[in-house]
Amino acid sequence: MTHLIPRFVLAFAVLLTAASHICQAHEGPDPLARWRFDSQSIAAEGDATTLRARRGPDGTVLGKHQIIGEKYEEAIFLPGEKSGIVVAEDHNQAARFLPKESLTVSAVVSIDRGEKWGGLVGVIQDNGSSEAGWLLGYDESTFAFALRGEMGPGSLTYLRGTTKYEPGKLYHLVAVYDGKTMELYVNGKLDAESTAQSGPIHYPAKAPFMIGAYRDDNEFYGHRGRIRDVVLYDLAAKKAWVEHDYEHNADLAKLPAVEIHEPLAFVIDPYLQFGTQTTMTVMWRSNRPAMATLCYGETADCQQRIDVRDLKTIHEIRIENLQPETQYFYRTETRLVEDGEPLLSEVATFQTAVNRETPFAFAVISDTQGNPAVSGKLAGFAWEQRPSFLLHPGDLVSNGPDDSHWTQHFFPSMNPLIRHVPFYPVLGNHERNAQYYYDYVSLPNPEYYYTYRFGNAQFFMIDTNRNVGPDSEQYAWLEKQLSESDATWKFVCHHHPPYTSDEDDYGNLWKTNKGTRGDVKARQLVPLYEKYHVDIVWNGHIHSYERTWPIRENKAVDGGAPVYMITGGGGGHLETPGPIRPFFMNTVRRGHHYAMVRINGSNLEFQAYDLDNRLFDQMVIEKKADSDQE
Repeated sequence: MTHLIPRFVLAFAVLLTAASHICQAHEGPDPLARWRFDSQSIAAEGDATTLRARRGPDGTVLGKHQIIGEKYEEAIFLPGEKSGIVVAEDHNQAARFLPKESLTVSAVVSIDRGEKWGGLVGVIQDNGSSEAGWLLGYDESTFAFALRGEMGPGSLTYLRGTTKYEPGKLYHLVAVYDGKTMELYVNGKLDAESTAQSGPIHYPAKAPFMIGAYRDDNEFYGHRGRIRDVVLYDLAAKKAWVEHDYEHNADLAKLPAVEIHEPLAFVIDPYLQFGTQTTMTVMWRSNRPAMATLCYGETADCQQRIDVRDLKTIHEIRIENLQPETQYFYRTETRLVEDGEPLLSEVATFQTAVNRETPFAFAVISDTQGNPAVSGKLAGFAWEQRPSFLLHPGDLVSNGPDDSHWTQHFFPSMNPLIRHVPFYPVLGNHERNAQYYYDYVSLPNPEYYYTYRFGNAQFFMIDTNRNVGPDSEQYAWLEKQLSESDATWKFVCHHHPPYTSDEDDYGNLWKTNKGTRGDVKARQLVPLYEKYHVDIVWNGHIHSYERTWPIRENKAVDGGAPVYMITGGGGGHLETPGPIRPFFMNTVRRGHHYAMVRINGSNLEFQAYDLDNRLFDQMVIEKKADSDQE
């Protein structure tokens, strides 16, 4: 309670001074918990690595870690990704060790990589309307302290400091809350304060108690950097105590920045991009700038090689002069120095694009966003059917500007498929036109719209987040490409559906019968599809499955017109169709799914499979001389 603070200040200072030297004997109130991250406190116990607390609950170390430094400077180094220390999976299990009325948390840490949502210690939920708990953390450039009080504004306050941290350098941090004021100190000096919150700390109903990570129900951002110690109190420290405590950690804060060199490793395993009859692109990402070698050939020995000596983390090598319709093997070698020990990938395979008359098949998976367990399962099922490539109608990730969504969600889950076949994506709204999209794909410029051919089919890839009206660059480009195409099969792919039965994306059909039943911006392209005999338009955005009848001039017809396919069940939260059956609806289904398309000359077979790999819909199109469809 706030009124208790003055009578404890002196004893509190003595206590925390002793704590900074890791002494067990002290005067004054005990901390709720104290953790020292050194070789004496962290040890493997069976299959787990345990952090032994000096006081309070022990923790379990997730992921990789290193112990860095000598004696007094010893600290744990966490590499980021999904690393951290779990004190309790449910904070209620450790409730007696958590502050309720007032809070002081001190830590000695380094930030080696900034994060938009960086976490050092705390209990937090931040999911839109559900915001609760507290967290000592950081963002891309400064330290931060988040908290919600019972009598505050009903949401978290993120108190952001002004001190720009230097990557790799140790800092002494203290966050204080006395029921009325939030304070953030950096190296003994007040860096920021706020009176936006008041009352006891408002905890979430359930959330993990974490050190070294920002983690709630749908986010997990591991800390990359060192943590030397963390001490937690249920009292609010005064400025004099913070200054006094910093004096006993000043030697650590004055040390120069340290760059931690981890062993060379993959951040993203090798995958394939934009294959043709004579070329294939292989991409991967390493955790450190390195030289790259791609070995390939028609046997698993991979005796041909391409060397790139430029030091990069994102590696992109294109193989040329390949034979059409041919199986190849490949592997990668990544080195820090020219004669250094290489990081080797496994040997994988690919096939170049087939000749025009050869049958082929491709998989379709969309809206994989933020659910690697589902998208990975679907990718595995698709690979079992040996497609020639993957078509992805957008929303590869939940948040395009967040690199972890690419490195922890999309690429690991999809790798069993995309290490063997190239994937051809379009931008969804969740990519937010992020630079990571352009970094991780290799497509014809400008990469947000492009075309490619495979067998007797041609694919036209469009970005419906941008202008696609008749006066737009994409509209003019698409009309030119369609008019010049001599492909037997013409497919267009863009994220937003011109036609959909969804219940609420284009008008809440449970409250009104007024709705557009599709994206009106994307619908501007429909006249081109009808004019130039597009066969199927592939869409996502709606997290369900829908197949329309052939549609011409806004009416369902029995053939000879485009079919619109929504295949948005690749991982995102599921959505539901509205209460009535519109004219264009053929089949709808709520559930995660993937699709396979098989083409042999003028015959097309389409099949859709659920999360248990069970067939739930199919379609056959047989082209006739007059281009009618059946």
